[in-house]
Amino acid sequence: MSEAADRTVVLRWSRHPRCVSLARAELRTALAGWGRCALEESAVLVLSELLTNAGQHARVSPGREIETRFRPMADGVRIEVHDASDVPPDVREPEPGACGGRGLVLVSALADRWRYGARGGPGKVVWAEFASVKLTP
Repeated sequence: MSEAADRTVVLRWSRHPRCVSLARAELRTALAGWGRCALEESAVLVLSELLTNAGQHARVSPGREIETRFRPMADGVRIEVHDASDVPPDVREPEPGACGGRGLVLVSALADRWRYGARGGPGKVVWAEFASVKLTP
């Protein structure tokens, strides 16, 4: 097993909105432990969006949980959100003044890379990688 796999943080969450803040705290702790605090602001926001999307859109049977995985990379971090829904994430251009629909637009802007795909078992994984600190112009 690789060093990164040994350090992967795997957690399971209900669909309750309260779990998003708990997951953010866990990611902050992991980033600090890996010396990746410079990535915290963007990584925590992306985790919030991905986990919120999974909680809102992954309509699955009761008892199914959402899983997060945080893994250090050579110069960054990878965040994964696993859910039991096969429905892919939908990147939309929100209407001006709309209250929602910007989550994946934010993920695209903040992460160095993000994608989704099948996972072992039912459902999908949506992941984002941060390889460097993004500076705002």
